[in-house]
Amino acid sequence: MSALPKSPSEIQARPLADVPTVKLLINGEFVESQSTVWRDIVNPATQEVLARVPFATPAEVDAAVAAGKEAFKTWRKTAIGARARIFLKYQQLIRENMAELAAILTAEQGKTLPDAEGDIFRGLEVVEHASAIGNLQLGELANNVAGGVDTYTLLQPLGVCAGITPFNFPAMIPLWMFPMAIATGNTFVLKPSEQDPMVTMRLVELALQAGIPPGVLNVVHGGEDVVNAICDHPDVKAVSFVGSTKVGTHVYNRATQAGKRAQCMMGAKNHAIVMPDANKEQTLNAIAGAAFGAAGQRCMALSVVVLVGEAQQWVPDLVAKAKTLKIGAGTEKGVDVGPLVSCAAYDRVNGLIERGVADGAMLELDGRQPRVPGFEKGNFVGPTVFSGVKPGMVIYDQEIFGPVLCLAAADNIDEAIELINRNVNGNGTAIFTQSGAAARRFQEDIDVGQVGINVPIPVPVPLFSFSGSRGSKLGDLGPYGKQVILFYTQTKTITQRWFDDSTVSHGVNTTISLK
Repeated sequence: MSALPKSPSEIQARPLADVPTVKLLINGEFVESQSTVWRDIVNPATQEVLARVPFATPAEVDAAVAAGKEAFKTWRKTAIGARARIFLKYQQLIRENMAELAAILTAEQGKTLPDAEGDIFRGLEVVEHASAIGNLQLGELANNVAGGVDTYTLLQPLGVCAGITPFNFPAMIPLWMFPMAIATGNTFVLKPSEQDPMVTMRLVELALQAGIPPGVLNVVHGGEDVVNAICDHPDVKAVSFVGSTKVGTHVYNRATQAGKRAQCMMGAKNHAIVMPDANKEQTLNAIAGAAFGAAGQRCMALSVVVLVGEAQQWVPDLVAKAKTLKIGAGTEKGVDVGPLVSCAAYDRVNGLIERGVADGAMLELDGRQPRVPGFEKGNFVGPTVFSGVKPGMVIYDQEIFGPVLCLAAADNIDEAIELINRNVNGNGTAIFTQSGAAARRFQEDIDVGQVGINVPIPVPVPLFSFSGSRGSKLGDLGPYGKQVILFYTQTKTITQRWFDDSTVSHGVNTTISLK
């Protein structure tokens, strides 16, 4: 996923007056940053500079956190029904502005318009879930646990929470974070990806329009310094992160060492097993969509397919299916694969394809330098397929984050499961089969957090929690769903007894028991 910018070529001095600037949101006001460090937001299909985003100053980060801390005093006391109604309004506004949001997302990130709408819709599902907070943030009660003693729990908000989001889902992942944090009574500081923050900011505008009070939601932009400031700030109580393993590990260690809660969803190398009895056409379609959709820039992308037994004969069919996909700008009709997000991503993916060839993998389909009329400057890499891929090859060991599918082989399901379980990551996996016995064996023995059975990208709906595991996740609780309620609240247990004049006193009790 996205990494923090380091190269001087990726940052600029204060922007020119003729290019729009992305604002900060502090205490309900969109304000111009006083930073001297800015970055271009570039359309990846055309290289047009759309806007410039500031790397917030330390004082601006402090101001955002301070606004959240002050707003928490009243927001935490706001009736739960009032909070829920804001998110009912918010989901309505997102639906009404879906086309505009998708257009912004496509311009700055490169996704096709239908995929951009899908990005927004999956975040919208979490907003809808947040509107049901009255049914989710419930404590427990045990009556008369001892003589006249009742015990109950409250799930209370933490305070100022923060979120750090990646470039590949600039709508969905911010919507995973701040709605659930705010609905549970916290305030929030969001740091969107500096590569494509414009759709995030439009979603933030709609959130304020829905009724989120000043200071409850704040936004700062930037790179490593801003991330570190969030992790270090004594008034930030919890940090949620989605992004690369390298940055996520840094965020988790830094935040937890500062005494904060942290949840970090990180890198992946998602495998799917194809059994010989799988429905061939449905499986080929599913693999092509999951491997090459969003130009492979999904943490849940299907990047390795393990062909079992006779399914190894499907390689030509997979290549033929990949060749049917249309490459082009996300705004063009019928396009399946848009550009990579940046020139740096383009260079990295092309370099990894070259490395795959050097390591001895068989390049069945070469997607480098496709011809895209009218968009010759775009960061395009077409669907690419390698066969004969094995552990130890760089294209297997690293997350490519591009439209590159690696095909591996196994003699049987046991060998395939063993291969997957040896991989360090555990974000998602799938099996394609018509055998209930094979599917059950797979779901029991596979050591990966999210499992699909004839479903290539098993991201759960918000009634459940995103449950990546092993090297793909740090922290015990995942984003959205039931788990995130526990992440954004602290449990307070109350034990009470009330006396009236008829209560008989038994004198002083020096034991630990309740009598």
